[in-house]
Amino acid sequence: MQNRIAQTFAKKQNRLLNIYFTAGYPTLDATVPLLETLAASGADLIEIGMPFSDPLADGPVIQQSSTVALQNGMNLYVLFEQLKDIRQRVPETPILLMGYLNPVLQFGIEKFCEQAAAAGADGLILPDMPLVEYEEEYKEIFQRYGLQPVFLITPQTAPERIRRIDALTDSFLYLVSGPGTTGGGTTQDSDTQEAYFKRVAEMGLRNPRLIGFGIGDKKSFDRACEYANGAIIGSALIRSLEGATDAPAAAKAFVSSVLN
Repeated sequence: MQNRIAQTFAKKQNRLLNIYFTAGYPTLDATVPLLETLAASGADLIEIGMPFSDPLADGPVIQQSSTVALQNGMNLYVLFEQLKDIRQRVPETPILLMGYLNPVLQFGIEKFCEQAAAAGADGLILPDMPLVEYEEEYKEIFQRYGLQPVFLITPQTAPERIRRIDALTDSFLYLVSGPGTTGGGTTQDSDTQEAYFKRVAEMGLRNPRLIGFGIGDKKSFDRACEYANGAIIGSALIRSLEGATDAPAAAKAFVSSVLN
């Protein structure tokens, strides 16, 4: 049986929108309403950020949202409790948990995977999880609970590593658009970036590709979709939620601005 991620890509091969938001932001109880709204508004996949005090790949916008979420009282125990009935509300949209390895290890890797799967998660994005450690220590646990890993590829990732990553997952490949952190404009010129996207596209990889980092509006989403199956947006959504009196309404309006 295909996992939800594979089913989603089987049904829709292009212009997929993967939306990221931080659990517990802008308020502690915003997680489930935002998730429901994003799914209903047209997001094809949803990443829930697990706030962490020392995020390595995230820019200032997501860092700030994580700080607020932690101050609001968000942690893994609260998140899993919030998500316990989510599949009754959002039955089909793939849900991925995105965060960093340290809190997962503190929680306990097997306990984390068990509770993530029970909460309805389909995959995990842990940018600082070493590939060799995944293969040797975590792969069997992920598979036991039906969780798909998602690995990041950058312009500097060697072809042999890209193929190894492609062989280790049945979800999608996360193409980082260029140097820098989430939410920032890329410092790569468009020709260099285009060459990178084309190089990966021409490798004949078995998994679909989504482009992330620096994608924040309809124009950048449309451009990313020329070179991959879709794109990932996070910081721009978080900015739209800042100071919003109705976070779900703001999220709905944002998704509409990207897709329509």
